Amino acid sequence: MNDMRAALYDSYGPPEVLYEGRVPVPVRGPGEVLVRVHAAGVNGGELYGRAGKVRLVTGSRFPQRTGIDFAGEVAELDPSVTGLREGDRVWGILPRGRGGFGSAAEYVSVRPRQIAYAPENVTLTEAASLPAGGTTSLTALRDKARLRAGERLLVRGASGGVGSVAVQVGKALGGHVTGLAGAKNLYFVRELGADEVLDHRSVELSELGPYDVIMDTVGSEHRTLRRLLAPGGRLVSIAFDIHHPVRGLGYILGSAVHGSRRVRFFSGNPKHDLFAELTAYVERGDLRPVVDTVHSLADIAAAHRALEAGGVRGKHVIRVV
Repeated sequence: MNDMRAALYDSYGPPEVLYEGRVPVPVRGPGEVLVRVHAAGVNGGELYGRAGKVRLVTGSRFPQRTGIDFAGEVAELDPSVTGLREGDRVWGILPRGRGGFGSAAEYVSVRPRQIAYAPENVTLTEAASLPAGGTTSLTALRDKARLRAGERLLVRGASGGVGSVAVQVGKALGGHVTGLAGAKNLYFVRELGADEVLDHRSVELSELGPYDVIMDTVGSEHRTLRRLLAPGGRLVSIAFDIHHPVRGLGYILGSAVHGSRRVRFFSGNPKHDLFAELTAYVERGDLRPVVDTVHSLADIAAAHRALEAGGVRGKHVIRVV
């Protein structure tokens, strides 16, 4: 086993630059676990990476790879690793500082803290839709915003890969959830458990509210969203305007100093305990995976194209095996 299949691209550009190629199988380092990937999710950040919009981070060395989260089974592990065995079903997210992307491949090598047992009540393909959106939603709503039972929550982008999970997490935490999405996805968002659903094209954003917590997955109009907060309200954004990053982040930082309505931005780097909690949510039935479309690894370009087109319900997933 010297090389493996992986999604690659040799230059920044549109989805068509992606292809299925071959790269060396990652070498398992001391204390690491080699995971055979069954499936990987497709996330919005990967689109920016492939398009070259964050090249200060991704650099100029090619070929580059794509994919952040994954679900699979333990193929090999260092003798020092405890609590895991070959064949165990696991899921996780690739850590920062190791190229950033690369889970759309047959194997990944990670430290045990970056994975946990995958839930037993869903397939690994279904499971692959949840690690990024699930850990992001838990961190945003429970840990950053501290959503309390009975509070009013607005989820902007409620039908997407993160928003569809945030609606479910918000309900599990006891919130009264309003989902903001496209007209054709309103029934879908209602099925996820939202108490109210609104067509983002038919309502005036500035006329909504007040809300105790707003979770923004779009990354724009933070000033308007902040005005929708009740006193003491919290806005958590997982995105910012890629075209005006300094202005967007500057406003977020300023809100932490001025006024009672706070805006928070974060970019997660979850660890084992959070993945384990996510597994418990799924196995309790509080959270279910929502897969829009399953693509083969060879169709990685089509998966990126579909996500860019919008209107997604949940997650696009790449099945590797």
